[in-house]
Amino acid sequence: MAGYTYILLCEGGFYYTGSTKHLEWRIAEHFAGLGANFTRKHPPEELVYCEEFDRIDHAFNREKQIQGWNRAKKQALIKGEFGKLPNLSKCANDSNSKYLRAASNNKDN
Repeated sequence: MAGYTYILLCEGGFYYTGSTKHLEWRIAEHFAGLGANFTRKHPPEELVYCEEFDRIDHAFNREKQIQGWNRAKKQALIKGEFGKLPNLSKCANDSNSKYLRAASNNKDN
């Protein structure tokens, strides 16, 4: 059965990412205040992105992937700016970047 991953723009500028087998029904739930706790606290304003998959487990996995992304990366996906996604995936955490550089330098020895 098909599955969908979707992103809602919610009140306050927040993004909510979800997955479902029944897209129209689930979106209607969110807009009626019957969806997830998050969309009850931050009501949805607009469906801004959707992907269809052959299987619901693929949609669920994609949902979890996107939920781990930062705002800039989600916005690039929503805008269809796919070329920006790899650069937005680079580690910006200074301590982790130092660790990666150190590990890379140790390989050379």
